[in-house]
Amino acid sequence: MMRCSPTRRRATGFTLIEVMVALSIFALAGTAILKAASEHLSSIGQIESVTFANWVASNRLNQLQLETTWPPKNNVKGNMEMADRTWYWKQTVTKTNDDDLRSVTIFVGEDKTYNDSVTSVTTFVAKPTGGS
Repeated sequence: MMRCSPTRRRATGFTLIEVMVALSIFALAGTAILKAASEHLSSIGQIESVTFANWVASNRLNQLQLETTWPPKNNVKGNMEMADRTWYWKQTVTKTNDDDLRSVTIFVGEDKTYNDSVTSVTTFVAKPTGGS
C-alpha cells in the first residue's frame, strides 16, 4: 500500500501575474519596434522624393544650359515625368553683380499650384559668347 507523504510538493511554473507582466513587456516592445520601422519607412520615402526632385531640377538646369536665350526667362514653369510621377518645376532668375551672369533657381514639387516644393537647386548661367 502506498502512503502519502506528509510533506507537500510545491507546484512549479509561472503564476498568472507573472505571465501577464511578461505579455505586457512584449506588447510594449512590439509597439516600439513597429513605430521605429514606420518612421524609418517614412524617411525612406522622403529621401526618394528629394532624390527624384533633384534629378528633375538637374535635368531642367541642363536644358537651360543648352538654350541660347539671354538673359534666361524668369518665372518659367513646366512639368516633367519621372518615376511614374509628374513633377512640377518653376524657374526663377536673379540678376547678380556681374552683368554677364545670372543666378537661376529651380523649385521642384508635386503640387500643380507650385506652392509647395520638395527641393530647390541653384546654379549660375553665363552670357553666351559669340562664336565664329
